[in-house]
Amino acid sequence: MKRVAVVTGTRAEYGLLRPLISAIREDKSLDLKLLVTGMHLIPEFGNTYREIESDGFTIDAKIEDGWDGDSAKSITKSVGRALKGFAEVFDQLKPDLLVLLGDRTEILAAATAATIANIPIAHLHGGETTEGAYDEFIRHAITKMSHFHFASTQLYKDRIIQMGEHPQRVFNVGAIGVDSIKRLKLMSKNQLEESLGTKLKDKSALITFHPVTTENLTAERQFNQLLMALDDLKGYTLIFTKANSDKGGAIINKMIEDYVDSNRSKALGFASLGQLRYLSSLQYVDFVIGNSSSGILEVPYFEKPTINIGDRQKGRIMSDSIINCIPVYSDIKIAIKKAQSKEFLSSIPHQDKIYGNGDTTSKIINILRNLDLSKIQKPFYDLNHKHEVN
Repeated sequence: MKRVAVVTGTRAEYGLLRPLISAIREDKSLDLKLLVTGMHLIPEFGNTYREIESDGFTIDAKIEDGWDGDSAKSITKSVGRALKGFAEVFDQLKPDLLVLLGDRTEILAAATAATIANIPIAHLHGGETTEGAYDEFIRHAITKMSHFHFASTQLYKDRIIQMGEHPQRVFNVGAIGVDSIKRLKLMSKNQLEESLGTKLKDKSALITFHPVTTENLTAERQFNQLLMALDDLKGYTLIFTKANSDKGGAIINKMIEDYVDSNRSKALGFASLGQLRYLSSLQYVDFVIGNSSSGILEVPYFEKPTINIGDRQKGRIMSDSIINCIPVYSDIKIAIKKAQSKEFLSSIPHQDKIYGNGDTTSKIINILRNLDLSKIQKPFYDLNHKHEVN
């Protein structure tokens, strides 16, 4: 039986991983070890580890990173503390394989500790590019530390191979977030409204905006431009989800709190909607606006427009339903007008579903069952001088 450790550090990442965590737990050939860290353990972000426990999962270890702010210095120190914590946990649990998703700093700490401990890594969502966040560099670093790769499109698979990873260890399985859309029983509108504590107006928008971490001191200015554009919307319910613990996130969260306090008749703010409420909301909102990866990966499956602001997601493969704009009031206004147009809305149901069909979990499980973990050496795969796995 393979002892498979899965790491989750944020509410959004857990929502993506939840079907896979459940499938690993239920598979008789795999022994799940669930490791929780990062924002899950921070009161300011809702102590969302409780959602994991309420879903019926056993948390095998909590790795505190001592987060004390969103400055570069504080985040760097939290990576060091997480690295120490993962070293202790890996020494204790001795997993045969570590499953990681994405590109956040706490995931980098887990990957680094596993690499030094000779624990092979299976990485989801490698090969992607997000030019407006330092997640870009972290993601590629984790790819080079990983032994097995679950890419969400063929292009991303090709990029991973281009980075020197052997094609036999790189799999195009689609985006795992689509699985939950297909599997979850989503809330009715009445159920959602009861959970949100308000009756939705005739029109509504969901807003998630994170800092562009490769830029300094832009979060407040950019988010203010978005708020100005939202102010012009009449007859809308505005549902805000707060930013994550990235550098500059605290500024955005304070601005959300202030805006909601001043606009209680139309605005709601949540540290975390949770996966069920978030996906359920996507059924009923008129558009999603901000710069979250969810707007690129999951929202198109609901056939709703996404207004993607700025460079944070620049480089991702995007569906036709995504409207890109710069973080300037006038450009955001133009994008909102396009998202409301009947002509644009009528084109969305005909777009290709580029991130798979919702069967990513089953593909990954089938691969995990059959992985040979006895040979974890990683020869560099040269595109011109091809080598076989030893």
